[in-house]
Amino acid sequence: MKMGLSDHAKTLALDLLDHFGSHISAKRLWNSISWGLTVGYTSDCTAFSALHCVSYFGIAEVADSLIRKNRWDVNGTDDAGMTPLIWAARCGHEGVVRLLLREKRIQPDQHDTGSGRTALSWAAGNGDEGLVRLFLGSQSVNLGSLGRRWGKARRAAGQLFGRRYISPDSPSSSGRTPLSWAAGNGCEGVVKLLLGLGDVNPNSLDRYNRTPLLWAVRNGHQGVVVLLLGRKDLNPDLPDPEYRQTPLSWAAGYGREGVVKLLLERNDVKPNSSSRSGRTPLLWAAENGHEGIVELLLARGDTNPDIPETGYGQTPLSRAAQSGREGVVRLLLDRSDVDPDARDTKFGRTPLSWAAGNGHMGAAKLLLCREGVNPDNSSESGRTPLSWAAGNGHEGIVKLLLCQGGVSPDTRDTKSGRTPLSRAAGSGHVGVVKLLLCRDDVGPDTRDTKFGRTPLSWASGNGHEGVVELILGRCSVNTHSSSKSGRTPFLWAAANGHEGIVRLLLEQIHVKPDTPDAVFGQTPLSWAARNGHEGVVKLLLERNDVSPNSSSKSGRTPFTLAAEHGHGKVMELLQAKRVQQIDQLCPPSIP
Repeated sequence: MKMGLSDHAKTLALDLLDHFGSHISAKRLWNSISWGLTVGYTSDCTAFSALHCVSYFGIAEVADSLIRKNRWDVNGTDDAGMTPLIWAARCGHEGVVRLLLREKRIQPDQHDTGSGRTALSWAAGNGDEGLVRLFLGSQSVNLGSLGRRWGKARRAAGQLFGRRYISPDSPSSSGRTPLSWAAGNGCEGVVKLLLGLGDVNPNSLDRYNRTPLLWAVRNGHQGVVVLLLGRKDLNPDLPDPEYRQTPLSWAAGYGREGVVKLLLERNDVKPNSSSRSGRTPLLWAAENGHEGIVELLLARGDTNPDIPETGYGQTPLSRAAQSGREGVVRLLLDRSDVDPDARDTKFGRTPLSWAAGNGHMGAAKLLLCREGVNPDNSSESGRTPLSWAAGNGHEGIVKLLLCQGGVSPDTRDTKSGRTPLSRAAGSGHVGVVKLLLCRDDVGPDTRDTKFGRTPLSWASGNGHEGVVELILGRCSVNTHSSSKSGRTPFLWAAANGHEGIVRLLLEQIHVKPDTPDAVFGQTPLSWAARNGHEGVVKLLLERNDVSPNSSSKSGRTPFTLAAEHGHGKVMELLQAKRVQQIDQLCPPSIP
């Protein structure tokens, strides 16, 4: 039970508040308010008066005395641009609000300078029905039958009794009306009150191009949606001007199943409406895996389940497969009017290609069981589902695809001419490489068309030692094949400092460790020295078939290249080898 202030306490409070502005507690209080209520922090509290203070705390008895003293401006703004009335409304202090509204000089529709919201806007956004009734000047809720006539009568009554009219539809700086704030925060009681007024626009757009309905839908306030849909002048299919998404589209994308059900019951809601990017509500729901919503949309006889978006040209099935939404894929594949093998317009990839490339086993299995799906259908770049799965290391899907009839395991893509094995080897996917090497119809030595590199070359250059071991274990692999730039697998490994692979390749009979590339004429030792790979340099200097003084096309030796790039330790190794050679050629004379 709240107890009133005694006369003595009130006197002490008033005495303190007379000097409030200069008191240290005022600054501390303001700092706390600025941080806690996010009104725009400022250490300055010169305008935060005693009346602002008691309005913030809701001390009606003291507020009454301060108002009577007439020392403080009841409409004055503090350092955050808030009036005493706005503070009282924002903090839900009905007693102080009543006192302030009683004043003839009060401006009840004044906006704060921070967010541009009125006292009614704050009360509505906080769901304070009592305050909203107080501001609207009526205790009745059922006002809908009076419509706009009641709004005009209320304005006239306000003028008659010398009180300023409070606009129930006044927008904030962001363009949001009290109804928008109440709807977005799920304040059903306040929404009902405001919708009962004839002069409230239920379709108002804010600066974010959202209506009250869009805010309610986005935040999942189903009760508010029901109330808004009850207004005859509300457009339930009004898209936002920026993204052109309708309330149904927002609800489908955010997974608001109850809201979707409500909207689909309306004949004036179009289930195939597309956003600016060409996405339908079904596509949003499919991509985000909202199975219940997909079912609801498909149950509408006028829903087209196969409309592609305009940007990438992907259908709902393609998006669902890409995101691994297995349940949605199953629902869409049950439809005879869905093309299970449709290629998107940007990349030319099928739903199976997306599922395989992203490792979604369940979706891939469902697609492979559907008639009309080509497991070897290639994309715009010529990559098959197997190529995508192999390149991304999805071992289970590779195994699944290799069991399908009509899948070619050694197809080269059209863009770079790389096979699935080449992709897997270059990315170091040991399990996938093992599966592919077990096939007789997979060439372990196939060169790509763009760079002329073999799977061994890619694995060696990228440092995938396990893959190199597997490939070297396969018969008839050319360990000395060179790319278009004349680089052998050994040179790639040496140049990139992969010591383990250098050791493995040096054990091979046909490896020539001193072969220069065709472009620069630099040997593996030169590249290792240039890039500062001390371990590789040391290994090569131990070989008799490696020349430490070989020169490139520009006449640079390994020592020169190491010096140019500041690799001091490599220079020391090369210098030591040179001294050793001189000592061997010119042994010291015996006395």
